[in-house]
Amino acid sequence: MLRELRRCRYGYFLSLHILLLYAGGRNPSEIAQFLFCSRSSVYRAIDDWNSGKFLAQWWPQPQAAETEPERALNQFQQKLLRLIKQPPALFGWCRTRWSCAALALTIGAQTGLRVSRETIRCELRAAGYVWKRAKLKAKDDDPERARKLARIRAVIEHLRPEEAFFWVDELDIHLLAKVGYQWMEKGTQLEVPTPGKNEKQFLAAALDYRTGRIHYVVGKSKNNVLFRQLLGALEGVCGPEIKRVLIVADNYKIHKAKAVESWLSQHPRFEILWLPSYCPKANPIERAFGDVHDKCTRNHRRKRLRWLIWDVKQHLVRNGPWKYKVPGIYYEPEVENELTKLHQDSALELAA
Repeated sequence: MLRELRRCRYGYFLSLHILLLYAGGRNPSEIAQFLFCSRSSVYRAIDDWNSGKFLAQWWPQPQAAETEPERALNQFQQKLLRLIKQPPALFGWCRTRWSCAALALTIGAQTGLRVSRETIRCELRAAGYVWKRAKLKAKDDDPERARKLARIRAVIEHLRPEEAFFWVDELDIHLLAKVGYQWMEKGTQLEVPTPGKNEKQFLAAALDYRTGRIHYVVGKSKNNVLFRQLLGALEGVCGPEIKRVLIVADNYKIHKAKAVESWLSQHPRFEILWLPSYCPKANPIERAFGDVHDKCTRNHRRKRLRWLIWDVKQHLVRNGPWKYKVPGIYYEPEVENELTKLHQDSALELAA
């Protein structure tokens, strides 16, 4: 009981009680006995009161009224933070994003304050803003999105030893380098040479869910022939002990070509599970492709496409495996609901 009492009255409230009893004429020994505390706590509270430390700590001093320059500065900061969240076109600018100069001119036109673009930059940094690239976001509006994801997750959770599971997609490899960030000496900028004429080839790859290995083929055209070549490569990888080969692919037209359907009819152990439309984050192989760009194609200096392709192949051999976990999108609440429905439907079918 004493422990709970001391915990809840610690510090401020205990000091108030001590000072009230002291003002009522009680001596330190009586106060300590009455409040179940030590006499040193009583003396400390009395000394803090006499020295003014108690008031300074628990009663903050009233703030002085804002001066005219301070008021103007606060208004400028509030205006800037409201302005940065709105598109420049609303204020007559023919542009899609704010620059520091445009913000300075807009604030000057609306408030009469003359500020430089460097002042704008410093204020934005102080408010936690940074200048960085945006990222593209897919539509991800497939009406069957949750059901498709739930089906893929159900297959993964009930995957048997005699079944193989692959994430599949294609990657464009351009001789024209992808430009990206890297360390450079201040005041200099790395120059990446461009080819006289851009060339490209296409890599079709399958990421093994269990092992993290990537199996691939390379071709000059991204068509159903390339996809069937990848399926043939997987046919050679999966031995006779594998009774079922499950492939997760997007809705790109080469995956649904008649020639592919004909190939699948001749290889009954292969089955394709379709991803939702415009939902690349549901396919972990996209992360592996991002790794290819980081290690091979970004800021590269290869002058021949064949050497760039060689770099990509060496990367896939040396830097694997890529044992990615199932993306979190498969565990969203709507997917959980659809998964429950799938289990219930399966139970009803078995009962029937």
